[in-house]
Amino acid sequence: MAAESADKGSALQKLQFAPFCSALEAGFWHQLTQKKLDDYRLDESPRSIKGFYYNGDPSGLPTRLSLEYSAFDDDGPTPAHCCAAKGTLYNTNTLEAFKSTDKKALLDTAANEIWSAIQSGAAVEDPSVLTRFILLTFADLKKYQFYYWFCFPALCFPDGIQLLKSPALLEEKFSPRQISALQAAYDGLRSSTGSTAVPYFLLKYSEEKVDVALLKDWSSFFSDANKVTVGVYDPCTLAQHPGWPLRDFLMLIACKWADQLDVLEVVCFRDRTLQGSRSVQHSLVLELKLPSVSSSAACPKSVGWEKNSRGAMGPRSVNLSDCMDPKRLAESSVDLNLKLMRWRLVPSLDLDRVVSTKCLLLGAGTLGCNVARTLMGWGVRHVTFVDNANISYSNPVRQALYEFEDCLSGGKPKAPAAADRLRKIFPGVNAEGLNMSIPMPGHPVNFSEVTMAQARRDVEQLEELISGHDVVFLLMDTRESRWLPTVIAASQRKLIVNAALGFDTFVVMRHGLKKPKDLDAGDSSPSSSSSVSDSSSSSAPAAPASLFSNIPGHRLGCYFCNDVVAPGDSTRDRTLDQQCTVSRPGLAMIAGALAVELMISILQHPEGGYAVASSSDDRMNEPPTSLGLVPHQIRGFLSRFDNVLPASLAFDKCTACSPVVLEHYERDGFQFLSKVFNSSHSFLEDLTGLTLLHQETQAAEIWDMSDDESV
Repeated sequence: MAAESADKGSALQKLQFAPFCSALEAGFWHQLTQKKLDDYRLDESPRSIKGFYYNGDPSGLPTRLSLEYSAFDDDGPTPAHCCAAKGTLYNTNTLEAFKSTDKKALLDTAANEIWSAIQSGAAVEDPSVLTRFILLTFADLKKYQFYYWFCFPALCFPDGIQLLKSPALLEEKFSPRQISALQAAYDGLRSSTGSTAVPYFLLKYSEEKVDVALLKDWSSFFSDANKVTVGVYDPCTLAQHPGWPLRDFLMLIACKWADQLDVLEVVCFRDRTLQGSRSVQHSLVLELKLPSVSSSAACPKSVGWEKNSRGAMGPRSVNLSDCMDPKRLAESSVDLNLKLMRWRLVPSLDLDRVVSTKCLLLGAGTLGCNVARTLMGWGVRHVTFVDNANISYSNPVRQALYEFEDCLSGGKPKAPAAADRLRKIFPGVNAEGLNMSIPMPGHPVNFSEVTMAQARRDVEQLEELISGHDVVFLLMDTRESRWLPTVIAASQRKLIVNAALGFDTFVVMRHGLKKPKDLDAGDSSPSSSSSVSDSSSSSAPAAPASLFSNIPGHRLGCYFCNDVVAPGDSTRDRTLDQQCTVSRPGLAMIAGALAVELMISILQHPEGGYAVASSSDDRMNEPPTSLGLVPHQIRGFLSRFDNVLPASLAFDKCTACSPVVLEHYERDGFQFLSKVFNSSHSFLEDLTGLTLLHQETQAAEIWDMSDDESV
């Protein structure tokens, strides 16, 4: 390594110092990445960091100042047998800012701080100020390219420092007994200070003993000494030159005590372990003549910016994209887009709540594929698909998780194929696909003991799935397939987000989230059927949705609360176009994206699924979350490119979420469900009181007609 000097001259006449060589571990860059994304964001304020240097390296290694993952923890431990060095990080937002930063101004500022500490005596009390450093960085987090430039400020003597003798090894100056005594004395000093290493110390020795003391004890320690010897924890491995930490230490001595000294002896303490045994014999001993420096003088000239790998003054760079795990890179990149939202746009965004949400997608068709992709865009890591269909030739053009090859040989099962494709898109996602059926009203299961047993297993598995997830998406083709998940989720107090399509209309809604069972006693929702209908459901005459406002989440209706007809087999005696979901191609993408965005808005609300429903009238008011409104329903009309946000109360005669249905399900379990599956729709209508409601309505109509005839 080339040594550096403030002035030209022979190595025997002028003291030269081996400069620090920066050594940054990959862990440091990982930590800087996280700090930039989570804490610093666009803030370029200087930050305190900590490095360390070691004096036990074998000969030939450079004088290293190391920074690792713990560099951002000022109070964190320093590695054993290492000396801590405090620094300041200047992290810029752009490469241009990195290049245009005034490096001289940074160096001058740091040098003046060191000089002020020397003048005031603060450096005597805390000598660590003498090894302060600067780190200027720019982190390109899209490419994982990091640019950096170190500065190790050092104050220069105008005429250099004169060497009185050639540097000598410790074993040439000290006897084995004195060397052992020096080791013991240094260990005792280190132990008494509770530190891993003492950077600077005072030294007195004779043939019989060796004494050491801290720098602040100078006056008392050297009161009767004929010669002054100081020690420095020296990370340099060169045989003729000391390391950089000695440089500002000598400036401190010259400023405070040079006029008392004719000769200064310096022990550059190097503590190696060779072949299992400790050795300090290779420590360096110097004899110097220090010039006197006035403490009232202006700050001396300073140097310190590190040279790059080509030996020129300039920054260095490191590209970690090639050495990082590609899966880790993908995960970090996914998080990057989300965390950037919080820098300027949504500082209060709770991403942890989103990422940790477990989502169950019932249906892996057009809606399911679009919902899954949007969930991944939001960083959701846990997605489970449930579907019992295979991929057909008509699917890949509309269902983004499938390809033509998936249709061959009868087609792969949709749910496992969708989960497999999610993992290929982003290996960090925990995706699972289950090929299973959901028992439905109007679809009997009592043909045999085998079908009945299979239905029971399907119900139990669905109950376990809903229990193990936080949000359930209903994305199926038929109305009746949504009934059982609605009942189970209502019983388990799980949030449901529902999406259904017409030709050019859609509904996206959240189901009312029932209160916990120990809180909902005595709370009954009034009979109501107030929301606008969608093309896939029959609806009772409804009051305008705008009549209902400020409805809390536990009193909101579910997908079936509009209906006065129990769900049945909706595909029986239907033509092909009536059996399939025939929609404008862009509709599923819109509805799927809105379903996920509705979930995200709910998660950002402090009350979650219990949040009061926002309506169309709230669009001009202060939004309840950082992302905006939290509606009950989004009804879309693509033909006029319009959305409305109705809100409706839960219906006390609902065939899915009414108290009487939940009571029978929770009490009788599969026995009750099997009656629903195997009976006509009149079973649920009789149970909930819809039959009586129909009769009363018909009687009222007949009475009205009789009155008309009598007039």
